[in-house]
Amino acid sequence: MTPTEVFSIVNMAALPMWILMIVLPKWKVTRFLIDFKIIPLLLAIVYAIYICIAIRTGGMDFGSLASVMELFTKENAVLAGWVHYLAFDLLIGMWILNENKKLGIHHVLIVPCLLLTFMLGPVGFLLFMTIKSLKKINP
Repeated sequence: MTPTEVFSIVNMAALPMWILMIVLPKWKVTRFLIDFKIIPLLLAIVYAIYICIAIRTGGMDFGSLASVMELFTKENAVLAGWVHYLAFDLLIGMWILNENKKLGIHHVLIVPCLLLTFMLGPVGFLLFMTIKSLKKINP
């Protein structure tokens, strides 16, 4: 399987989970997938495989910006980095939904947090933390 094919597969694995979290966050299938972190675990396996390949084929140096830029010229390293983003952004999205179970913020306000986390990772997390802080100030 080529890295391009794996890239398509991991994207197709993550996207339905985001749709479920946005459209059907309380559905028992969605909750099962969130509770057991099925998709992030699958992505973690793919990540581990491609990190091993990247290490074996050229090592990994995160010691300087130049070495990181050099690392991301290698297809397997870029794929591993992409899977890393997919897995961790998805985990943050799941965490947001779990936190919101306790907070009880209307889902309409959580959807932008999830969309931003999906597309821009930390920006969605920042928005959720802002909304969470405002909720605690004004319960």
